[in-house]
Amino acid sequence: MAQSGKAKKLAKFDPTLLAVLSSRFESIIREMTNTVMKASRSSVIKNARDMSCGILTYDHRLVSVEEALPIHVNALELTTRPITELFDDVKEGDAFLNNSPFYGVTHHADLTLCVPVFFEGTPLFWTLSRSHHADIGAPEPSTYLPFAATIYQEGVHFPCVRIQENFKDKQDLIRIGLQKIRVSNIWYGDYRAQVGACRTGERRLKELVAQYGIDTVRDFIEAWMDYGERRAIAAIRKLPAGTYIYEVRHDPVAGVADEGIPIKAKVTVDPKKGLITVDVRDNPDCVPGGLNLTEACAVASCRIGVYYNLEASVPHNEGSSSRIVPLLRDGCVVGRPSHPIGTSCATSNVNERLANAVQCAFSEMGEPYGMAEGGGNFSAALGVVSGIDRRREASVEYITQLMLALSGGPANHGHDGWLTYECSVGNGIMVTDSIEVDEATYPILVEERRIRQDSMGFGQWNGAPAVEGAYRSLTGDMTLYVCGDGGTFPAKGVLGGLPGANGGTWRRGRNAEVERLPDFYNGAFTDGEAILYRSCAGGGYGRPDRRDPERVAEDVNRKWLSVATAREVYGVALTLCGNGIDYQVDTAGTERLRATN
Repeated sequence: MAQSGKAKKLAKFDPTLLAVLSSRFESIIREMTNTVMKASRSSVIKNARDMSCGILTYDHRLVSVEEALPIHVNALELTTRPITELFDDVKEGDAFLNNSPFYGVTHHADLTLCVPVFFEGTPLFWTLSRSHHADIGAPEPSTYLPFAATIYQEGVHFPCVRIQENFKDKQDLIRIGLQKIRVSNIWYGDYRAQVGACRTGERRLKELVAQYGIDTVRDFIEAWMDYGERRAIAAIRKLPAGTYIYEVRHDPVAGVADEGIPIKAKVTVDPKKGLITVDVRDNPDCVPGGLNLTEACAVASCRIGVYYNLEASVPHNEGSSSRIVPLLRDGCVVGRPSHPIGTSCATSNVNERLANAVQCAFSEMGEPYGMAEGGGNFSAALGVVSGIDRRREASVEYITQLMLALSGGPANHGHDGWLTYECSVGNGIMVTDSIEVDEATYPILVEERRIRQDSMGFGQWNGAPAVEGAYRSLTGDMTLYVCGDGGTFPAKGVLGGLPGANGGTWRRGRNAEVERLPDFYNGAFTDGEAILYRSCAGGGYGRPDRRDPERVAEDVNRKWLSVATAREVYGVALTLCGNGIDYQVDTAGTERLRATN
């Protein structure tokens, strides 16, 4: 069959130049990301990296992302598209601010700045910066509001507004944030960091187009999209054809979802067409609280779960995402909510369960496909804390989200889960807090942080273990908000792998008595009281008795696993080494143990 004119043109694009220009776009996003991290003021952005940057074409096609949170960047076209639908006079020097779940944003805490990039009067791109702000002016000092049934309880919404014109802030809109948002100097500093990132990307893109010419850059965009599509098709053709279904369940939330929320993903793989369809329409209706997904989160999680099961080198751009087709339903808890339904927890909780359901559906193909479930999220290890810092001459209000311990990652064929996974829609991008930075910035003392022994999801390949610890206020007036998932239904293993340990939050009183708190909780902690947490562990992949005994010994020697559990669960006998500290495999004893199982 003769190639079309477009196909011939794309095939002629210099592959070396394709690699060079794709790297240039990535480097621009990297510089944008560094700008946000260096210039932001709140710890959840600058230390924990709850932020992302991206570049899209002016007609809303994702060009490239670099090191970014998957949930932030896998449906960016939904964020920029409303701008050109709402404004017919977009011009150079504009910037648009959007945190509305009904205008393509993930959830209301993810303030997103979009800047149109013009070259010689022609609009070519959008630069985009998305940051999770620690406060957005809700009635409660938190951006996670599981019991908020509508957006009227969520704080300030900027529904795709033009916040800059002629490269200058529109002060009337800035005043809204300064008046409404707690610790508004922090909010404004974080916003300005996003402006700096988008304007930096704008300058670099103009320099790029000036260097290579507008025609070459346009040809690159089409060739790059085509390359992403071809790579995705090739990866899909390596998968077994069929329809695979996997179900998960979010923990109960009193008054919102008393029995929990069941989530089902039906994944259909068509290798001949190079297409994967993710059908999530057969799920419950929206719930009366903030656990509902936004359309952006639902689309992104469907894509995320598929991408995890494709080759890592497949470019994440419009070309590859076009081979993943999410099927959503209006009014569905994992679909498209209608105004004014609450969605403040849309980037966590149910969203993480949905991505787990999609990624685990591939395990129904059998080995070596798929992966286990990743740990649930948001014990007090990730608690939103607020209060008054009275350690200095002038007392100051503070609010931040801590990232003291991230949930354990899932195992997949050939690989154990990793400790810094955080969740299925963050997947290692967020960073564990520096204890020293947290203690210097906020009036808290971190008493401990350690691995919970014997907590991993046991398997031939282990889910990552849980992390536990404790912290307390130095001023005795800390308020804590948690929206924990995984305390009731922990991360399950697949193909014979076992579930990981559940998570939780506890209060240690002045008398040292420990009380388990609800997984969805807000309350105050006073002098002498401490907050205890345990993150969730990841699920295992494959039967534990197939694990390499040497790997079992390594787990014991790093104190992640006890000698007794090594024997009972894995059928591995160990003996002390000559140094009297480390253990080694007793080969004969292991053979006897495994022969009796």
